[in-house]
Amino acid sequence: MKTIILNEAGGVDKLQLADTEKPQIKSNEVLVKVKAIGINPVDVNARAYDGVLNWIYGDIRPVVLGWDIAGEVSEIGDNITDFKIGDRVFGMVNFFGNGKAYAEYVAAPESHLALIPDNHTFEEAAAATLAAVTAYQALVDVAKIKKNDRVLIHAASGGVGHFAVQIAKYFGAYVIGTSSANNKEFVLSMGADEHIDYTQKDSLNMVRDIDIAIDTIQGETLLKSIDAVRPGGIIVTLPSPEIPQNTQDKTEKQGINLEFMMVASKKETIQSIAGLLENKSLIPHIHRTFSFEEMAKAHLEMETKRVVGKIVVTL
Repeated sequence: MKTIILNEAGGVDKLQLADTEKPQIKSNEVLVKVKAIGINPVDVNARAYDGVLNWIYGDIRPVVLGWDIAGEVSEIGDNITDFKIGDRVFGMVNFFGNGKAYAEYVAAPESHLALIPDNHTFEEAAAATLAAVTAYQALVDVAKIKKNDRVLIHAASGGVGHFAVQIAKYFGAYVIGTSSANNKEFVLSMGADEHIDYTQKDSLNMVRDIDIAIDTIQGETLLKSIDAVRPGGIIVTLPSPEIPQNTQDKTEKQGINLEFMMVASKKETIQSIAGLLENKSLIPHIHRTFSFEEMAKAHLEMETKRVVGKIVVTL
């Protein structure tokens, strides 16, 4: 089968097309013939940096990157009860761990997949995996979002951000989204009640009484967000658990909860995402689509940091 492998971290030239054997499935797994793959910043970081590559994969080499897939079930393990051969499925496979998504066939635990609703394509389903699951777990599992909460979402035009806006609105929140001015109309079209141009000096100065802030950037953005959140409110930060001491001290002084969250593959979450897709409460926005052989171009596009929504690769 066609597979993209990585022997060492570095530029996109390190992504090599190879011919490998189809994976053998375990009793609790299904074999998915992949039709579309979602590309995420973590894919790019794992490819580019030794530290990230080693953190995720240890000394495994070569590595098959990726976690987000959509495709058709081609084989099922002995203990599979939720799926049958031919089903259209999608999911975030084995995160945090070795998903091996950059391949024609992927062995996936049954609990990491859900059926693709009939009203969505493989490409849309692949887009609504890691980023959508992250947004859902941050808002629902960690922040415990409820109706009428005031929610601040940073990078609201990005992968996680544009899903977070829609999920927060589904739960009845009042949503303020940040992005550049160029993406204002897109953020508002996703359902945000207000837009803030983050490039403007002191852009967060007028924002107050936030119940939940979703931080996808950290640094100064995280530090400045603290003043926008009410005492007893929560900031869920996603990029890294390494938070500067001055930021931790400020949140404690102002009575704000600061939680780092790492997304995880869970049956309950991917099924919830499938439900939101089915009732059209969640609409993935696909920024660009590339072929499998254009994986390097997909990574380069992600590196521009100007992606609106999601990048998808098709097979």
